Amino acid sequence: MNELLFLELARPRFAMVLLSTFAGLAIVLVIVGLYGVMMYSVSRRTREIGVRMALGAQRAAVLRMVLLDASILLATGITLGGIASLASASMLRDMLYGTSSRNPLIFAEVCGAVALAGLIAAYIPAFRAAKVDPMVALRYE
Repeated sequence: MNELLFLELARPRFAMVLLSTFAGLAIVLVIVGLYGVMMYSVSRRTREIGVRMALGAQRAAVLRMVLLDASILLATGITLGGIASLASASMLRDMLYGTSSRNPLIFAEVCGAVALAGLIAAYIPAFRAAKVDPMVALRYE
């Protein structure tokens, strides 16, 4: 009986392992992608940040400015991803047990996890931008 049960659940188990692996890779891509975009943005704005710091901007204001840019990117990505996931939810209906494909609680948790991961990835470039020495930044390039 155990063997029959194992054989019966093998295909759905494989599908969920595969789906979980792709979900994990998607989170890694969010983190690496946002980190790269924010590092590029900070490096392109080094002179601007240096001028702001030389004119008296506080480190917290620079940190907030960079994190706000990251938040806008994240909100756009989560909105577009949410629309795409709602549109494709019917394909997952057969693989889900005990929940619907459009469960709002699960949907909110996933969006929150992606937002948290993205903000953590954006914090490192924001922290580096806040530590910019104005004299070094003004001599940059």
